[in-house]
Amino acid sequence: MSDGKLFPEVETLAALGSDLAGTYKASRSEAAAKVDPEQLARDMRQLEEDGYLVIESLLSEEEIAAIKAALLPLLGHTGRNAFEGHSTQRLYAVPEKTRATDRLIEHPRVLALLDRLFLPNYLLSQCQAINIMPGEEAQYLHSDDGFYRVPRPRPPLGAATVWAIDDFTEENGATVVVPGSHTWPDGRMPGAGDRQIKAVMPAGSVVFYPGTLWHGGGANRSAAPRLAVTCQYCEPWLRTQENYFLSLSKETAQSVSEDMRRMLGYSIYPPFMGMANGMHPKRVLEESGLS
Repeated sequence: MSDGKLFPEVETLAALGSDLAGTYKASRSEAAAKVDPEQLARDMRQLEEDGYLVIESLLSEEEIAAIKAALLPLLGHTGRNAFEGHSTQRLYAVPEKTRATDRLIEHPRVLALLDRLFLPNYLLSQCQAINIMPGEEAQYLHSDDGFYRVPRPRPPLGAATVWAIDDFTEENGATVVVPGSHTWPDGRMPGAGDRQIKAVMPAGSVVFYPGTLWHGGGANRSAAPRLAVTCQYCEPWLRTQENYFLSLSKETAQSVSEDMRRMLGYSIYPPFMGMANGMHPKRVLEESGLS
């Protein structure tokens, strides 16, 4: 931490430089750079104070309908354990299976926050669809970057979004967050006296939180499923939850935007972490004739 802030300013691109060959320089999202700086400052203040941020109605009805039409036919098997949810459908490696969710992964409001939280060339750690079915129990509370064994309190090593594709309500499994828990030290877990809030929001909205926040999927006491898409991100020097080099084809990597390609791992943490045979991983696409 620096200056007492939980989310210190990251190093500048100039300080980080580029890879050793000097061919591919670290980059930021052009779309994220256009986000209103005053809005971004307000978002960051709320993250600092509460540990989460709800941004409503970022998607149109047409976008929501297109996402549902793409995802629902791909959903099938329910979870294998209590954490995944025995009555919850999950779809992993979503970017390999549909382009419908790309806008969620690289939404400018999200990338602008990530640009403030993490070093350049941060990665997409996972992207999955989660459909909580009626009767599902509440997921146990957890912090997403807790598997990185770095003592707390500390700045987050990851961050997540949960996009409401259906309305999130009190009854249907809205994500539960524990305000202020992003500041907790090692060993502290949510107790009966800690405030828990359900991220109630209309379809097309998103809840954003750092990986240090305690949270969990809510119980679905309604008569209908609750569909969401979660995208998680991490620092560029950490291992991702999903191995996109195996789960995504080179053709898919070439078909997505530069922002997504960078987050899928076709980038480096300077000077050379993430290299392929001593070269920038984009060379793999060039040598495959896909660039």
